[in-house]
Amino acid sequence: MSTNPPKIRYISESFIKPQYALEESKRPLYLTPWDLAMLSANYIQKGLLFTKPPTENSQEDFIKTLLDRLKHSLSVTLVHFYPLAGRLVTQKNENPSSSLIFVDCSNSPGAKFIYADLDMTISDILSPIDVPSIVQSFFDHDRAVNYDGHTMPLLSIQVTELKDGIFIGCSMNHCLGDGTSYWHFFNTWSEIFQAQGNNISITRPPIHKRWFPDGVNPIINLPFTHQDEFISRFEAPKLRERMFHFSSESIAKLKAKANAESNTNKISSFQTLSALVWRCITRARRLPCDQITNCNLSANNRSRMEPSLSNDYFGNSLHALRGVTTAGELLEHNLGWAAWKLHEAVVNHTDQVVRDWVDTWLQSPIVYQLIKIFNKYSVMMGSSPRFNMYGNEFGMGKAVALRSGYANKFDGKVSSYQGYEGGGSIDLEVCLQPDSMSALESDEEFMDAVSLPHQLH
Repeated sequence: MSTNPPKIRYISESFIKPQYALEESKRPLYLTPWDLAMLSANYIQKGLLFTKPPTENSQEDFIKTLLDRLKHSLSVTLVHFYPLAGRLVTQKNENPSSSLIFVDCSNSPGAKFIYADLDMTISDILSPIDVPSIVQSFFDHDRAVNYDGHTMPLLSIQVTELKDGIFIGCSMNHCLGDGTSYWHFFNTWSEIFQAQGNNISITRPPIHKRWFPDGVNPIINLPFTHQDEFISRFEAPKLRERMFHFSSESIAKLKAKANAESNTNKISSFQTLSALVWRCITRARRLPCDQITNCNLSANNRSRMEPSLSNDYFGNSLHALRGVTTAGELLEHNLGWAAWKLHEAVVNHTDQVVRDWVDTWLQSPIVYQLIKIFNKYSVMMGSSPRFNMYGNEFGMGKAVALRSGYANKFDGKVSSYQGYEGGGSIDLEVCLQPDSMSALESDEEFMDAVSLPHQLH
């Protein structure tokens, strides 16, 4: 008898266009420095796992109805989020040689919708200690970079049917939006799905007017003519990926400890948890004392700008903040010391810093290369527990778990998600080289803070 692991079976795919076109969707959408910097990164790939409800009718009827409702609600959602139904277009210019990359929102087949199935159970996905690699195939656009949005859809939804569950995996081009925008789209899709109508007034209409500094022409030409000058493909080394759960009580205890050690009350829960991760991963890696190590936090600029950008601004508005020290210093000092370093990085991230970055970029445009961001001495904290993840429902009750694809993962990448039970609990998805992960799993400071999950996660 063969013991080959089950493989995903692709059953159907189609393209979904907005139910109708708004006038504004017929104009080109010009990308900002924040958007263009993402051209060589991967798509955002996040998804939710649901339990199949017990049905009166046959399973075939249930899945057919679900797919029809998902497609219909997606086409209504795309009316509001019309850039996601478009494609990237490059216009090349001579004298000087340059490229203008923008979104054509209407001249495209639309967003992609895939239905697949897999002969596995929810428990097969959630009970192993490490996240099984099959989860990567719950998402379209595996290993794609955002520049590929010239020929690939900017949004792709894959619905994978398990024996007892449904996984809804969404991959969205990162040039079109950051995590705030990604979950804004997902939340609206869920809202429209649950309303089951056509003329639905949504709670948070997206704002598509892209932000540019005063006086800056929104048509930005990149000083490149060939993609090899600014696009690189990154293949991560073999990593282990594991979810760790932190209850709100455990996080409150850590926060109180960090604040007491720093003689302050200003350090946040997230700064504390990031500092814990930074210290424990650095210890697990057994770095030389004089090795420089960073803890990078991805920060949302919207609220830091003056005047502030709305949280409904659809696009990228991200900045990487950084705490820097040596491995020796980090481990000689206590948790409060490391958390204070991160607190200072957050406090110093002002409107002026954001604008200076944009001004510098406009003088000399850069495109982030994962191969350069990846640094085996550092930690990168991505995503955010503030995003509404478990509020997304599609007629099957609350999701039992959140998982992500292959995208934007490297040694030391940690993504933070809302914990299943809410109330300030957090799940961390940690990617590390196998030997570092084993050391982290036996690190007392780290494992003392980790809580038992609400279920097999």
